[in-house]
Amino acid sequence: MNIEQRTQKLISDFTAHQNWEDRYKTLIDLGKTLPAMPEEYKVEDNKVKGCQSQVWLFASLDHDKILFYADSDAAIAKGIVALLVEVYSKSTPTEILSFSDAFLDEIGLKQHLSMSRANGLASMLKQIKLYALAFQAKLNQ
Repeated sequence: MNIEQRTQKLISDFTAHQNWEDRYKTLIDLGKTLPAMPEEYKVEDNKVKGCQSQVWLFASLDHDKILFYADSDAAIAKGIVALLVEVYSKSTPTEILSFSDAFLDEIGLKQHLSMSRANGLASMLKQIKLYALAFQAKLNQ
């Protein structure tokens, strides 16, 4: 699946639920499916700054695709980062940089987060875009 297809699947999964209690459960369940992050990636340099809870995000380049690894010590934050990994991982830097995060509005996530979680989400998105910029520069050398 490409980034658009992954996003449409997530939108469908979330909008299938009418109330936010069920959507939060879906988000938490998504966090439980996040592959285990290797312990050597859980270092200070990979912590996402601006998150209330601890969130780690690491990326590697596999040919021209970025693979993201993530974890968190909090269920909602882990679900949020899992959602972002689901969308952005296995995409090229160009795809990531040109892709809109409007899907987050479509599923209503931004509107239903506390201010601190919304700031954490923004920080996670920023870190993903920074990785994409760095890998794009590397590929263009």
